[in-house]
Amino acid sequence: MECEERLEKIVSGFQKCRNAFTAIGDETRQLILLVLLESDLSGIRVGEIAEKTHLTRPSVSHHLQILKEAGIVAMQREGTKNYYYLSVDGTQWKEIADLINLIYGSIQSISSQK
Repeated sequence: MECEERLEKIVSGFQKCRNAFTAIGDETRQLILLVLLESDLSGIRVGEIAEKTHLTRPSVSHHLQILKEAGIVAMQREGTKNYYYLSVDGTQWKEIADLINLIYGSIQSISSQK
């Protein structure tokens, strides 16, 4: 891939992932993501997240909404219960990984030219 084309893809990737990077850049949301990872990706309710993080339920709900809007977290409703989880399908994780790999590949390419 040509350098100019690679840079265009990186710029585009940053634009696509901007909200996701902002969402995962917050320490509280990182803590929530760790709890979601511990839940074995099967889903966990707000109250359980609040217990594990020592945050209030409204705070957890607020942060989950930001993560959901950024495409980082998904939610499944079962009756009146909402379960939050990390999902590969329909979320930003693949685009983030692709962007990081593209940047890493660019760095490797530059360093091998020296």
